Amino acid sequence: MESVILNRLKEGRFVLIAEIGVNYYDIASKMGISNMEAAKLMIREAKEAGIHAVKFQTYKADTLAAKESPSYWDRSEEPTASQYELFRKFDSFGEAEYRELKEYADEVGTEFLSTAFDVESADYLNDLMNVYKISSSDLSNIPFIEYQAKKEKPILLSVGASDLNEIERAVDAIRSVNDKELILLHCVLEYPTPEEDANLLKIKTLKQQFPDCYIGYSDHTKPTPDQDILKTAYNLGAQVIEKHFTLDKTLKGNDHYHAMDPEDARQILKAIERMDLIRGKGELVSLETESAARANARRSLVAACDIAEGEEITREKLTFKRPASGISPADEELVLGKAAACAIPEDTILKPEMVKGFGS
Repeated sequence: MESVILNRLKEGRFVLIAEIGVNYYDIASKMGISNMEAAKLMIREAKEAGIHAVKFQTYKADTLAAKESPSYWDRSEEPTASQYELFRKFDSFGEAEYRELKEYADEVGTEFLSTAFDVESADYLNDLMNVYKISSSDLSNIPFIEYQAKKEKPILLSVGASDLNEIERAVDAIRSVNDKELILLHCVLEYPTPEEDANLLKIKTLKQQFPDCYIGYSDHTKPTPDQDILKTAYNLGAQVIEKHFTLDKTLKGNDHYHAMDPEDARQILKAIERMDLIRGKGELVSLETESAARANARRSLVAACDIAEGEEITREKLTFKRPASGISPADEELVLGKAAACAIPEDTILKPEMVKGFGS
């Protein structure tokens, strides 16, 4: 199927991506169904909530983390102390399974993508995706970035835990081999991200520093009913928002505790729709709905006293009053020094035909 992400970006429309990641393992365990059934259920729930694309994470623990790899997440939410041990719990899917998920996503009508964490998965995912997603954790892995960029597909690049020079180097690596659309996602690698650490103004800075890129936001804050974090991100220029997705935010471990559920997604999309309504188009023009006010609240030149026919019209003989049905005060210079074409009683709104040689 065509890329929903790219089509919406090109049309200037908002994109919401559900980062399913590997959350389906826990959903499967909770519901007593297979991992594949749970993954498909989450795709379907995401689509029904109005989400535009679903994203998974494709890795094998043996190629991702050394056995001595400490955690970097909130241990009160995810108690596993080793990255290797955590990833090993969720790495059973391979090419056949992701191909099945891709086919199912096509069937329900949502875009499929998955972050590749090794060369093997980057290769077989190439046939399954319109867009590559590169994790913040690989921002400094320039050889792997170049490898994926050489697939000559658009790229979503998260830029969490990075400095400007690191982002520039990653972007340069991509641009050296790939001229397709590039979307940079502001991201904070803190799980969950406290609101005071969201640093959303970085979105604005990214737009300034990388004007040729689309800018988005990969969010790890806990959802709130008001959706203020994501609304603010959107209003600062994040056209794409990626957020972890679950069917049960109370589940312990992994990425459930800072994820959106289907109802959150509906609220996010509703909030963004309202933002679009409020923001308008930004054109410096008068709205059609302002036409009555424009005609009646603006002013015209008005006779401040009786003016006889043939009498010179001077500034002292004029004032400015509503409505704007006569000569505009902006055109006063076209009236001053001219003779009255007829008798003009005091408090009369001046019309062009009342002034000899008006406009000449």
